[in-house]
Amino acid sequence: MTDTASTARRIWLLFLLAILLGWWAVESGGIAIPDAWNPLAPLQIDEPPNLLTGFKLSRTSSDPEACRAALADAQMAWTPLEDRVTGPGCGFENAVAITRSSVAVNAPFSLSCRAALSLAMWERHVLQQAAATELDAKVVRIEHFGSYACRNLYGRTTGARSQHASADALDIAAFVMDDGRRVNVVNDWGSVGSETDSREDVPGGVADPQNAPNDNLTPAARFLRAVHDGACRYFDAVLGPDYNSAHADHFHFDRGRARACR
Repeated sequence: MTDTASTARRIWLLFLLAILLGWWAVESGGIAIPDAWNPLAPLQIDEPPNLLTGFKLSRTSSDPEACRAALADAQMAWTPLEDRVTGPGCGFENAVAITRSSVAVNAPFSLSCRAALSLAMWERHVLQQAAATELDAKVVRIEHFGSYACRNLYGRTTGARSQHASADALDIAAFVMDDGRRVNVVNDWGSVGSETDSREDVPGGVADPQNAPNDNLTPAARFLRAVHDGACRYFDAVLGPDYNSAHADHFHFDRGRARACR
């Protein structure tokens, strides 16, 4: 072994030893650090997100008790569901039935605990802030197209199961504000210009919402982009109108195998 390789190996071993000693010190209580920055501390929904939030959120996927304990602090009305298999490749484990999130919903729905926890984090740290910033309003109701469904991707007769088949996905179509405004994905995602402008009034003809700078979008369109983009911090896959025509009228949020923010 060359001197350079030997030195590099010693440095790596010392680095590994330092990590192990630090982990032991935190675990044994020898070093006190705030829970928000303690990787061993449970996830707290109200804590401002930081570099450890994603790690703590992902850890709840394999720890049902920790997930339900964190969800207990959410402003949600939910009850646990029994694990069940409803068909080939369909069913759910550690799921909850939700009758109300932090806001009203158009219909009760079922989600895996980990997806419900992501929803709670998104509502707490993204949704209301975006409504206040872009619309000077508060969201009081979410309208969705559904969550659990035993089906394949895009409802095809063959192919892989959708994340909806394991209650890991929710499709959101619209938001209602406390001033009565209703912002929906299909009509407001691509709205350009002032709120009274039609697309035909935009100079040059019909505007291309995908290429429109944010300062040319209506407040409703900016709000939708903010809640879409912010969801990418808490869900594994976030799909909207810019992804494909199948998502022209809703946002798809899921906790699953694939990572996407489109």
